[in-house]
Amino acid sequence: MTRKYYDKDADLADLRGQVVAVLGYGNQGRSQALNLRDSGVEVLVGSGQADASEEAARKDGFEVFSFAACADRADILMLLLPDEILPQLYCEHLFPRLRAGQALCFASGYNVYYKAIELPVGVDVVLLAPRMIGRAVRELFVKGGGAPALIAVEQDGSGRARQRVLALAKGIGATRSMALDSSFEEETVVDLLGEQAGGGAMIYFNRLLCEVLIEAGCSPEAALLEVYASGENIAVSEAINQMGLWGQLHLHSHTSQYGHQTRGKRFATEETRELLRTLVKEVRSGAFHREWSAVQKGGMREFKEVWAEGLAHPVIRAEESLYRELGRKG
Repeated sequence: MTRKYYDKDADLADLRGQVVAVLGYGNQGRSQALNLRDSGVEVLVGSGQADASEEAARKDGFEVFSFAACADRADILMLLLPDEILPQLYCEHLFPRLRAGQALCFASGYNVYYKAIELPVGVDVVLLAPRMIGRAVRELFVKGGGAPALIAVEQDGSGRARQRVLALAKGIGATRSMALDSSFEEETVVDLLGEQAGGGAMIYFNRLLCEVLIEAGCSPEAALLEVYASGENIAVSEAINQMGLWGQLHLHSHTSQYGHQTRGKRFATEETRELLRTLVKEVRSGAFHREWSAVQKGGMREFKEVWAEGLAHPVIRAEESLYRELGRKG
């Protein structure tokens, strides 16, 4: 059975006398830095250049240093930077300065699982990956709760890597909810599949559903409002979060409950299952990683093309018009 950790299983004393550097002050970086500081941890922020994120960190009262200076000063480096820029930054600014006994804490399994970075000897390599957007990591903490997170130890250089990552999890509020024992591989698989199949399928399916409704003679406005633009989907997602996939059905009419379960199952085909298994294979084998790396090295042409294709679609054009009328920024 997968082990789960809570506040009673973690001790902030395991961070006593240690300096934590949060590298990257975006949504996750800011939330985790603030939560750690509020938990009594000594925190500094690492920045690569003078920009809005550095200014925000200073306004929040943090000392800001270069990435290299953070590697020299800190005992624990929390790497809260985009996957695609981390390998070069790590190689140039961090790796040459790392010393035995330090800890590298990743928020994503991606670069470690795909061996995009070289792990230094004698250094703790751990994972702390909240299963929540950065803003909510902070909001839940302030309210006395916390976002659940996956944790893992890839390398235990100090002999206390698990205690350290559990203390970090407690510091950001994760153990108030649950810190789930995981691995860098598992985090990579669930994260990428959640993005590609969960998020990716959602935007394309919703767009397709709008297309079919419009083909059936419904106005674009009525189709968009029904499928997602009204915001009802947000309420349904919140209900799923609290009550579960089937539990939230009790909030719908009997007609809706029957339609959900008899027509919805038609989409859960063996063909769809095989497609999902193919995506898992692409992630585990590194095929997706190699493809995405090639796109980046090639100047991001394919990335720009899929964006242009998506934004040019008639349903998205109709969405833009509706959102202007509703007074939304889009």
